[in-house]
Amino acid sequence: QVQLVESGGGLVEAGNSLRLSCAASGVTFNDYTMAWFRQGLGKGREIVAGITWNGADTYYADSIEGRFTISRDNPKNTGYLQMNSLKPEDTAVYYCALSRRWYTHPDAYEFWGQGTQVTVSS
Repeated sequence: QVQLVESGGGLVEAGNSLRLSCAASGVTFNDYTMAWFRQGLGKGREIVAGITWNGADTYYADSIEGRFTISRDNPKNTGYLQMNSLKPEDTAVYYCALSRRWYTHPDAYEFWGQGTQVTVSS
């Protein structure tokens, strides 16, 4: 059974940082592209960042403006999202997801975590 477990969310003030983790089990982690998505209240799910199976390529949404860094540690079956200079508009539930393809659309992703809440106060 595939499980993705996110952690590291919380409540922070604007300008501060958080590091999200995504621990995978029941899957060959390095067979998959990994991405982080987020969904704000009343909004659709949007991609934040993605990374290929070996970390050679990354993708970031324009809204991130260089503030976030995605990474992965395949031997540990874990992915990360370092979020710096957080803004109130970053408030959302953040999900990690795995896909065998290099796409930005959520429909391309086969496995999803349960999400972790990030709240940024002004």
